[in-house]
Amino acid sequence: MEYQVKENKEKLDTLKEEIFQKVKEYYFLAHEEKKNTPFEPGKSKVNYAGRVYDEKELLFLTDSALEFWLTHGRYSRKFEKEFAEYLHVKFAYLVNSGSSANLLAFMALTSPLLGEKRIKRNDEIITVACSFPTTVAPIIQYGAIPVFVDVEKNTANIDCSLLEKALTYRTKGVMIAHTLGNPFDLEKVSAFCKKHDLFLIEDNCDALGSSFDGKLTGTWGDIGTSSFYPPHHMTMGEGGAVYTNDPLLGKILLSMRDWGRECSCPSGVDNFCGKRFTGKFGSLPVGYDHKYVYSHFGYNLKASDMQAAIGCVQLEKLPYFTAKRKENFQYLYEHVKDLPGLSFFEKYDKSDPSWFGFLIIVEDTEKMNRNDLAQYLEKNQIQTRNLFAGNIVKHPCFTTLEEGKDYRISGSLVNTDDLMNNALWIGVYPGMTEEKLSFMVQKIREYVFK
Repeated sequence: MEYQVKENKEKLDTLKEEIFQKVKEYYFLAHEEKKNTPFEPGKSKVNYAGRVYDEKELLFLTDSALEFWLTHGRYSRKFEKEFAEYLHVKFAYLVNSGSSANLLAFMALTSPLLGEKRIKRNDEIITVACSFPTTVAPIIQYGAIPVFVDVEKNTANIDCSLLEKALTYRTKGVMIAHTLGNPFDLEKVSAFCKKHDLFLIEDNCDALGSSFDGKLTGTWGDIGTSSFYPPHHMTMGEGGAVYTNDPLLGKILLSMRDWGRECSCPSGVDNFCGKRFTGKFGSLPVGYDHKYVYSHFGYNLKASDMQAAIGCVQLEKLPYFTAKRKENFQYLYEHVKDLPGLSFFEKYDKSDPSWFGFLIIVEDTEKMNRNDLAQYLEKNQIQTRNLFAGNIVKHPCFTTLEEGKDYRISGSLVNTDDLMNNALWIGVYPGMTEEKLSFMVQKIREYVFK
């Protein structure tokens, strides 16, 4: 019997190696050939973002598929461990999207385990309207009140001088993103939150690899979030993560991600804690199966192990991706910074952005127009994007909400509206070649001087 098992294992190992070899061959024929297609200016698409990968992602994906575990498994555990090490945090949990990461991060702060400090309905959360909607959505969906403050025009980040004015006795936290990879002033925002004993959620979905004063973004606040959607700094196709250094928040995040259960057993493991049938919880009978005790109204936000397998490879490449984003941004900036009528991203002295995009703001609105610039670039096959929602309160999803009751605007949103009307961005992702960067520069300059 033992001999038969050994023989079967050897056959499986041999077969797996043959499969891997075929996957490599397939990758070079089906994928690498496309990457080597010559760039034709004005005809080839210059995408704002895209997947950057090689045969190794396909091999890890195949290995996971052959194992057929599917849900959270060994690759998920490997990714969570290595991602936490990369960020220098104690706890990192894989989820199915960056939007789910934001939902989970916010809802964790509503947990009864946090006592009186927890966020309750009608409490206020300071944020910005110049954002992606899922940074704001969890606040509204729970029944808390987002308080919108304006941004600085050329950083496109929260204007920290407005924080104190937005504060009331109901303020419980700050939840904001690092815009297009450009870190907001973490020193000032963190100091404000500490002074007033507020939670800080860093939406780090567009800024993975960025740092402020030598410390990675996403790790300054109580909870950080990441997205692994294809345009982002690394990808699993779909996927995201939440992370924290706080053991209690780590426990809450894990519980809420996994149905709200009290048990912390990994998927497929029973009695990890050794107390499965001995605990007393709520009004349940003593010894009620720990795996079916629920301490939160939670979700199932886990990603698949196949996604995690891809993520493990992408994480190895993240330092290279970060360096290329910085290099590509600098190339564009050096070649367009002299252009009249336009302004560009600015960063803080202490920040080192891993840029998600290259922001262009039309200043001379009498001679130029953001939409005209976008259409000119798009006509030349250069993808453009507006600055996400621009001003989220002006979108149809806000038509059923009442200002002053469901949300509040502190002061005015002058710069937010300016960016909504006059800003766009183009790509700097690691797959961008110098040919493409040079072509984008050429077309931007053409538009300005036409």
